[in-house]
Amino acid sequence: MAIGRRQFLGLAGAGAAAPLLAGCDGDEPTVSPDRRFPIGPFGADSTAEEVTADLDLSGSTALVTGCNSGLGYETMRVLALRGAHVIGTGRTLEKAATACSSVAGKTTPLGLELSDFNSVVACAESVRDMGIRLDMLICNAGINTFGELELVNGIEKIFVVNYLGHFVLVNQLLPMMLAADSGRIVNVGSRSGYRQAPAVGIDFDNLRGEQAFDSGEAYGRSKLANALFSLALAERLEGTGVTSNVVHPGLVMTDIARTAPAPLRLGLEWLGPLFAKTPAQGAATQVYVATSPLLDGVNGAYFEDCNPVTVSGDHHMFDRAMAQRLWSEAQGMTKGYLG
Repeated sequence: MAIGRRQFLGLAGAGAAAPLLAGCDGDEPTVSPDRRFPIGPFGADSTAEEVTADLDLSGSTALVTGCNSGLGYETMRVLALRGAHVIGTGRTLEKAATACSSVAGKTTPLGLELSDFNSVVACAESVRDMGIRLDMLICNAGINTFGELELVNGIEKIFVVNYLGHFVLVNQLLPMMLAADSGRIVNVGSRSGYRQAPAVGIDFDNLRGEQAFDSGEAYGRSKLANALFSLALAERLEGTGVTSNVVHPGLVMTDIARTAPAPLRLGLEWLGPLFAKTPAQGAATQVYVATSPLLDGVNGAYFEDCNPVTVSGDHHMFDRAMAQRLWSEAQGMTKGYLG
């Protein structure tokens, strides 16, 4: 890193900057290659175009949530560039259509408001009605509110959007992928899952704001949930042709901080280019995991900087018991929407 966390916090405002910059210095859990899975030739500086340079994705179909900006837009652009038909979703059909029309290749826009489970179900129905084989499902969209507690149908909003909305979408689309006996599901998580989540992991007794609210912990909890969802899903997919993996894209210069306090927004604008990834670099890991022939059959892995890794320390990223409990809790929270 070109700048340490303490230096940045002094310039950007300690209280506001902590949620995005957790883990930017050296006293954090150790990340090491997970050699149970193939290690590839790419790394932190690789771009989505570079990791797909030799691929022809003609005839394949991908769905990318949050296609209208940041990582989702770059993911859609590169997959379409390589010949894939990309179904790009945005919070409104208009936003998705604007993004889809701006990239070269075959794209189809769909509206998807992840905080509205009826919208998620309608989006899934539209995909099924296309009569296509879904080769890649990239659960990319996410929010970080940086503010006070917000509830959606009585559940904390970041958890709903980043995790539960995708839980519904995947469960709705999984039967068609299993019927084809092929496909890759890529869940976009974050290092925040092991650096910012509550010490207990998923605090099941606080998902409705029963206790004190901390937006940084809420974001970390949602990303831990993404990782645990991918883990539990991978177990359910064993022996099928469908796989589930989770990725950390890196600290990326996107508009996810648009609702952050002014000191953080200004700090990221001024100093972000010194240490943050570009969207092209940030999208590389999820694009690589969705497309690389080297990863055929790889299931249940966690990726950072385009490679599978394991993480030391006291955290819950690989807690199978918690993953199974989370699945059960999510089923209850989304009852009636899972198909």
